[in-house]
Amino acid sequence: MVAYLLEIRHGGSFFGGPSDHVAVRYGVVAHEITHTPLQAGTWKATLTSLLLHGSFLHLLGDMAFLAIFGPTVEDAVGRVRFCVFYLLGGLIALGAQVLLDPGSSAPALAASGAVAAVLGGYLLLYPRARVLSLAFIVFFFTLIEVPAVILLALWFPEQLYVDLAGLAAAGGIRSSAEGIAYFAHIGGFVFGLLAIRLFANRRDAAEPPPLAVY
Repeated sequence: MVAYLLEIRHGGSFFGGPSDHVAVRYGVVAHEITHTPLQAGTWKATLTSLLLHGSFLHLLGDMAFLAIFGPTVEDAVGRVRFCVFYLLGGLIALGAQVLLDPGSSAPALAASGAVAAVLGGYLLLYPRARVLSLAFIVFFFTLIEVPAVILLALWFPEQLYVDLAGLAAAGGIRSSAEGIAYFAHIGGFVFGLLAIRLFANRRDAAEPPPLAVY
């Protein structure tokens, strides 16, 4: 949230996200990486882009899933390893997006790729986990246990909607068809599946207790 407030302080709006200038300066543009010599600013952007979001809805979706599944993965791998895992997941996601869409001129704001890595890691560690969810039935609220895999599967349609609606791109800087970060999401998720066992402290981690969703 702090990073989001900083990125909109020099332009843009709270719900609409940062200005085009901020997105280009601190996001990763695939065309610049693949068609021009790499400069210090480009390397810096690969890190700053992992903290950026295109809109408040984009931020809210990512942070909700990270808040639900991130702490459990952090407990399994440790705080320092979790930070490394998160950053590597984001960088791998960026690399996948650049590799498979090298001509894109849209700045990638790639926190979603790192979140995808965390979700992939959670799914591999706890494939049978269930999440305690607050459900609305007619006029009543009740708690039900939902398989975590179903909740995780909802993240991809949510990200697809955010991308297609232009809410993941700052200031409408791209067309509705350009720069959609499918490859970043998939790359981060696959990295999480493949790499989490290298970071986990407990190879045979027990199923976590149900997580409450509000």
